[in-house]
This record gives sequence, structure tokens and C-alpha cells, in this order.
Amino acid sequence: MRSVPDSVSLSNPAALVATGFGIGLLPRAPGTWASLAALPFGWAIVSLVGTAGLALAVLATFAAGWWAAGQVARDSGDADPGLVVIDEVVGQWIVLLAVPLDPLLYGLAFLAFRLFDIAKPFPVSWAERRLAGGLGIMADDVLAAGYAVALVLLARWLLG
Repeated sequence: MRSVPDSVSLSNPAALVATGFGIGLLPRAPGTWASLAALPFGWAIVSLVGTAGLALAVLATFAAGWWAAGQVARDSGDADPGLVVIDEVVGQWIVLLAVPLDPLLYGLAFLAFRLFDIAKPFPVSWAERRLAGGLGIMADDVLAAGYAVALVLLARWLLG
């Protein structure tokens, strides 16, 4: 596990949410781990309450993430702490909205989101640099998810 700055404690609800209940403390590629962890939760939500339920979860988690990420950024003195991964959960779930419950398509959704979250094409890179606080932390992943959704929909269309 990665060390948590002294100003951030997992007993703090904001830190707990922002780190994806501790996933952000994994030592390597915490964003990738968070995206991966989002898959079974997304599947479960869709299985239990449908795609509309996942859309509501995206909205609620975005709002909670905006608040939590902003608090952790302020408390840690880091504009975009690497341990904040709730943004990856939201981004991954957005991409899952574009696919049915199918393991291969979930895998494609995962790869597409990670590609655009890491590559950060415009305006993803712009949002990361220009938007401050919790909104800025969350916004670049939402924009990366938009690219991933487009790629996934194109792949679904090409594959029939």
C-alpha cells in the first residue's frame, strides 16, 4: 500500500470516497485498479436495477467524487493526488452505460477507457490542466469516457 499523506486519513469520509475505499492506495497504477474494480460493481448495478440505475450511480458518484476529491486535494496540498481514484470509477461506469452485460464488451470498455484516460487527447488534457479542485479532478475522466464511449459504439457497430 502507498503511504497516505499525514493530512489525509481513511477515517475521513472524503478520503475514503476519493480513494475508492482504499483502492487509490495500491502501489502501482491505482487508476487502472480502480477502473478494473468498477467493472463488477457496474455489472451488479445493471443486473439489479438496470442501466438507469447505473446512470443514477454515475450521477451520485460524480457528485460525491467532486466533493471528496476537492477535500482531499485541499487537505493534501496536491492539486490532483494520485490516490484519488473515484474519478476513474465514474469514467469507467460512463463507458459501461454504452455496452450490454457482456464480458467481452466490458473488457473492451475497460481498455478503451484506460487508453483515453492515459493518452488524454484534447479536451481531456485541457480539463486536467485548467479546471481546479474536485471538478477538475473529475472532469478529465468524464471527457476521457466520452472518447471511450465513441470507440466502443464504433466497435459495436463495426462488429454488428
